[in-house]
Amino acid sequence: MKKNHSLTGLVVLLALVVLAGCNSVKVERVSPDTVTDLSGYWNDTDVRIVAESLIADCVNAPAITNYIRNNNALPVVIVGNFRNDSDEHIDTSILSKKFEVALINSGKVDFVASSSERGEIRQEREEQQAWASEETAKRLANETGADFMLIGSVKTMVEHVNNVSTRTYWVYAELIDIESNRKLWLGENSEIKKVITKSKTRM
Repeated sequence: MKKNHSLTGLVVLLALVVLAGCNSVKVERVSPDTVTDLSGYWNDTDVRIVAESLIADCVNAPAITNYIRNNNALPVVIVGNFRNDSDEHIDTSILSKKFEVALINSGKVDFVASSSERGEIRQEREEQQAWASEETAKRLANETGADFMLIGSVKTMVEHVNNVSTRTYWVYAELIDIESNRKLWLGENSEIKKVITKSKTRM
């Protein structure tokens, strides 16, 4: 009887070892530039391709150059909404943040906090009125108004035939004069097109 218990315990132990081996995870670090299309959906490579082309276009937009020349000052820009009008989940905040970083680093524009960021900053400023010293408390109603707003959208077109589908992405960006509503610059990227073939399920 004791022998049977020992044998059963050994079998259970071996089974656990085998299961642990099946559930092991392998992690491999790769270069950020590595193309990793696993699903056919929007990914980091697509963000990089789109951002690089549109940002270069925006930084060199005549509207920015003309503003600097006419006003002897940098235009102040605020990031608006980058809409996801595609059929999949896309975190468009990554794209808009890449625009913000590149434009600031270009030295051609100044940025102010977006609407989603201002609430926390304003709360801090209001609390300073009660809790900070008079010398260090920052004034209310002294924010810098933006001259331009940067907005955009991501759209997709999808086609299916049997087990093959294509996904084409259109990304648009616009720079708008806040006072006049004039569109000063429009950028478009439609370089991302993917053909996805799914293997047929065998019965």
